[in-house]
Amino acid sequence: MSTGKTTPPEPADDTHVIAPRRVSFDWERTPLHWIPDEPTATHVINVLHLLLPAGERWFVKVFKDALPLVRDAGLLKDVKGFMGQEATHSVQHSHVLDHLAAQHLATEPYTRHVDYLFEKLLGEQPPFGIPVREPEWLRFRLAVVAAIEQFTAILGDWVLSAEGLDLAGSDEVMLDLLRWHGAEEVEHRSVAFDMYQHCGGTGFSRYARRAEGMVIVAPVLLWLWVWGTSYLIRNDPQLSGLRYTLREHNRAVAKGLLPRWGELGSAIPRYFKRSYHPSQEGSLRKAVEYLAVSPAARAAAGAIGRAALS
Repeated sequence: MSTGKTTPPEPADDTHVIAPRRVSFDWERTPLHWIPDEPTATHVINVLHLLLPAGERWFVKVFKDALPLVRDAGLLKDVKGFMGQEATHSVQHSHVLDHLAAQHLATEPYTRHVDYLFEKLLGEQPPFGIPVREPEWLRFRLAVVAAIEQFTAILGDWVLSAEGLDLAGSDEVMLDLLRWHGAEEVEHRSVAFDMYQHCGGTGFSRYARRAEGMVIVAPVLLWLWVWGTSYLIRNDPQLSGLRYTLREHNRAVAKGLLPRWGELGSAIPRYFKRSYHPSQEGSLRKAVEYLAVSPAARAAAGAIGRAALS
């Protein structure tokens, strides 16, 4: 029987405005294990805080280098909004690293390797004197950003619907950070891909480079995530002798605390389709609905409104 309710139409990506929200979070009351009694799930997700500050600063640098190549006004507007959002993400996740350090979990021994990856191996010049022309190196870096953004959109859509995190009594501030960030990842899910398509050349070489980006990104991300989780659990001052295991990871997946392996793995073959576009990922409507109720996003919007009236 019909309830008489209708589902509002999905907002169109090409008409939705992408803009940064100047959010802030208070970490004073957030415990180290912000998912109670679930250190493995907590630290699997905490790897985001290890990777994103350097990674998203790098996104902004790559896009800044490519801005002169953009000839489409609409794309240029979206790219600038994307850059503003990613810069804000980087700052907010950096604050979580400070929070972990205050709870005696130092992250610098791991993050210095992440910094090296983005600043040196993927910096403005090819590493080790590899003979790659500047335009091709920029296109390759744009392809890497697009491939990474495929996974961030999927993770963003997952966390918006991850009821298991609520049922487990997860810290509300951390959940808001993750869902605000996840919603913005869904919101700008197509920008990095469109930027690559616009600047990445033409014909089969453009597709081949896009595929190459995913071939590199998928295993490297998996390696970084396993390494990061192992590091956090091994150095957690509240744990003694615990190690990261696939068994514990899968137990957390079964509870809905982590995304399913198939959910992540299936993103790869989709990306290899010649007809693929990220607008097929996730729900923009769901993302917009969360941003309308997010405590941090609402506070940021209120601060802007008060500033405009003053």
